[in-house]
Amino acid sequence: MTTPAMRRYAAEVYRLQQDLPQVGLSELSEAVGASLQATSRMVGRMKDQGFLEHELYRGVRLTGEGERIAMPALRRHRLVEVFLVSIMKYGWDEAHDLSDQFELGINDHLEDRLDDLTGHPTRCPHGEPIPSKDGVMAQLHDTSLANLHPVARCRISRVRTHNPDELRYFAELGLFPDTEFELRNRIASHGPFRIQFGKREHVLGHNLAAALYVEEIPGPSQAAD
Repeated sequence: MTTPAMRRYAAEVYRLQQDLPQVGLSELSEAVGASLQATSRMVGRMKDQGFLEHELYRGVRLTGEGERIAMPALRRHRLVEVFLVSIMKYGWDEAHDLSDQFELGINDHLEDRLDDLTGHPTRCPHGEPIPSKDGVMAQLHDTSLANLHPVARCRISRVRTHNPDELRYFAELGLFPDTEFELRNRIASHGPFRIQFGKREHVLGHNLAAALYVEEIPGPSQAAD
């Protein structure tokens, strides 16, 4: 039998393992806001129930059953983020942390109401897909901007950071999901990236560029300077 806490842990492992081959207990404890000892106990319980694989000194990864129980928590979390931003007018830099608190009191009826009020969204404000009611997660075919080389025309698919300062900075630049721009130049393998959209040009550090997940737009691009 699963508990809301187990589903929350599973959702956080799912998020983290998109970027990590194994999710360390320290990363997981920080994500769920629990002590390392409490996280270790929960990991042990979830491993015993077949939701996690745990490799000592390396970390954890969800099993297929673990991914299944993560979907309802991910759905509610991302629906709440949409509600907070589109209906309650919070900033997208506030939505993640607020949603962690808000979603704890949501039942099936409130979840359906949130879905109706927000127009049945398929993505959260940061562009992450929202699982369907029956637990199906859409597969995306995007990549980090840090993996691309100029000259490339791109459309932002997801902004993969929860850091409020970084999200506010992206908002100031106008870099939201669905924004189109051109990668004009990059300096060395971990150097800054120069992008242009409209008449504006900006330079992004490697870490910021890595947080932008994009889809390349077919077609000719202007030559890089």
